Amino acid sequence: MLTEDRRIVLSSLGNLGELKTQLNALNPVDASDYLSTLPADRQAIGFRLLDKEQANEAFGYLPLEVQEELIANLHRQEVRTIVEAMTPDDRAEFFDELPARVVKRLLLQLSPSEREATAILLGYPEHTAGRVMTTEYVRLRTDLTVGQAIQKIRRLDADKETIYYCYLTDPDRVLRGVVSLRQLIFADTDTPILELAQRRLISVPTGATQEEVAQVMKRYDLLALPVVDRDRRLVGIVTVDDVVDIIEESATEDIQKLSGIQSGDEAALSHPLVSVQKRLPWLVGNVALYAGVASVIAPFQAVIAVVPVLAVIMPIISNTSGNVAIQTLAVTVRGLGVGEVTPLDVLKILRKEILAGMLNALVIACILGTLSLLWAGGQYQWVATVAAVVMAANVLVAASMGTVLPMVLKRMGQDPALISGPLLTTLLDAAGFFSFLGVTSFMLGHRHL
Repeated sequence: MLTEDRRIVLSSLGNLGELKTQLNALNPVDASDYLSTLPADRQAIGFRLLDKEQANEAFGYLPLEVQEELIANLHRQEVRTIVEAMTPDDRAEFFDELPARVVKRLLLQLSPSEREATAILLGYPEHTAGRVMTTEYVRLRTDLTVGQAIQKIRRLDADKETIYYCYLTDPDRVLRGVVSLRQLIFADTDTPILELAQRRLISVPTGATQEEVAQVMKRYDLLALPVVDRDRRLVGIVTVDDVVDIIEESATEDIQKLSGIQSGDEAALSHPLVSVQKRLPWLVGNVALYAGVASVIAPFQAVIAVVPVLAVIMPIISNTSGNVAIQTLAVTVRGLGVGEVTPLDVLKILRKEILAGMLNALVIACILGTLSLLWAGGQYQWVATVAAVVMAANVLVAASMGTVLPMVLKRMGQDPALISGPLLTTLLDAAGFFSFLGVTSFMLGHRHL
């Protein structure tokens, strides 16, 4: 790992020859980490100091904006070498973020085999198994012996992305079995590989979502997962390093969407204008929503003027119900995201959340009732009972909505994280304020009569 002290030492080197030696001695990940901290006008210079192999590896670890900057500043031959060296899945992911005209130019610069592999992946929808898979895998004929299989791997498969699993296919490329490299190494060379092969195959179709791929690999502890077409023909594999990226991307997206950040892919060091673009639409929408909440309160201004303690109690009702909703929402969305629960479990989860909500509501209602009793003067101490009842009801509603709404979205094929925390809390604020002020207004009128 590139420490801050090491970074300072590299930045202080004035001799380019010495800097080149130091950069090439680093792990490619650390080299990319250092390059990404350089000013934009010095990144291309630093990148050119790397040896060819080091540069090709380090490029894949650079942030997207740095990659785009280098593509614009490096010579065409340098760009071709870098893009050609990338694995097909990494190349497809990189091309996804580039303008169409740049992708077209880069595709034309690739060798025919790499161009075909990349075009195949780009032909699948984004965020599916077909899009994140790699076409670099070890494929063996079913009639080989262990010795023949090992010779084939040594001769033809040295450049494959992973050789932990070897996939057995018939002449039509239909997947028939899988054998691990460990099995091949320890088996007798004359043993037919079909005798070692695992026939109970675990695979996913090309149209499976990347989240489903991650769940399958996690469930069965796989280092790679075969991807097949509708005819069970092997078209690629998804490797564990891609799954780590998928899990991180999915978690980031859910967390940011729950916070109301549009698209859920804002980087911590992104440009301020990018942050504004992703946050401002929701903030403006939130102002509109709270304007609606304010319109709920407006008709009760006379009631608040008569019983000022209402203004003290209302923020507590709003904050507490919102927190309950966000807690429930976070647990439900996370459960759906990792496959722990499905929309079919909605009644089980709802029962659990209602029971937990009842206990929480009882405790919170007692606390708020006691505080309201202390704050309310003489003749308005009955407001404490109203506050306690409304708080209990709002907590139960919050727990129910935080469970049901993401389940409904999932059942409709939508992202459960679309129900953001701020949206749900705003709706609960409107309901809680209307209930509290409405009941209080009714009680005031009743007591007056």
